[in-house]
Amino acid sequence: MESRSSSLGFDVNRKKGVTLVLFAGFFWSFSGLAIRMMEFATAWTILFHRSITLVVFLTLYLTLFRRDGVLPAIRKAGMNSVIAGFALSFGFTCWVFAVVSITVANAMFLLSTSAFIAAILGRFFLGEIVARATWFFLAFATLGVGVMVFEGIAYGTLFGTIMGLCAATSFASYAVLLRKGKNTDLVPSVFWAGFFTVIWSGLALWVGGGEFNVSLNDWLLCVFMGVFQTGFGLIVFTHGSKHLPAAEITLLSLTEIVLGPIWVWLVINEVPSALTMIGGTIVLSAIAGLSWYTIRRM
Repeated sequence: MESRSSSLGFDVNRKKGVTLVLFAGFFWSFSGLAIRMMEFATAWTILFHRSITLVVFLTLYLTLFRRDGVLPAIRKAGMNSVIAGFALSFGFTCWVFAVVSITVANAMFLLSTSAFIAAILGRFFLGEIVARATWFFLAFATLGVGVMVFEGIAYGTLFGTIMGLCAATSFASYAVLLRKGKNTDLVPSVFWAGFFTVIWSGLALWVGGGEFNVSLNDWLLCVFMGVFQTGFGLIVFTHGSKHLPAAEITLLSLTEIVLGPIWVWLVINEVPSALTMIGGTIVLSAIAGLSWYTIRRM
């Protein structure tokens, strides 16, 4: 009976983790559309205002839902939370620059490689087993990334391609750090991510003579991104990550990759190029293959 109870508990926790991470991908899928709907805001301005909103939202969240208050919650999360927040902040920055430089579909497909990067990082830093099939699908996905990198070189969008891959690496690093601290409440890492991004986006605007002010439309979109798209998304992702391995949580959150280009296509009719579709199809096929393999082993 005890064994069955523990097994049942594991199943319940697993289902909870899967549900939360899938919801996180849904929230995140609106980022490309929100950025495309900006009127005048630059990448640094978007990062600055979105991150201020995120910091305020996380402060309110920690105040309302943590009995011991904001500062104790941040202290309890420890240095791992700070490092995770730094990695996520870097990912925030790279992601926005990727979306403003290339199509949303291209950026999303590049971000999908985070599943494989997380598997590799999880193997080396957490000792999580990486099956041979994962390496095979990783090699296959690399082919798709190669197609998109070639497109970036050919059409002068290499910077956006590099930013997309850097965002994927940062997100994978964040996922691994969450797994490392799975016995600790790491929601404060999202606070740190917003805090760090406010600092360096503000410095970038100040040093570069950028514009801090935004239109009402752009400000409302930044608030939407800070509270719902980024804030809620990362909170549910952080809670869901406690119950799943690093490679799997990034894999499940890839609902973002499927939905993101659809919102942009439906609302503003942004159509990806042929090379983006070819490379993206190869990457998503690799992810689908890995998903099928993972499900069969469960």
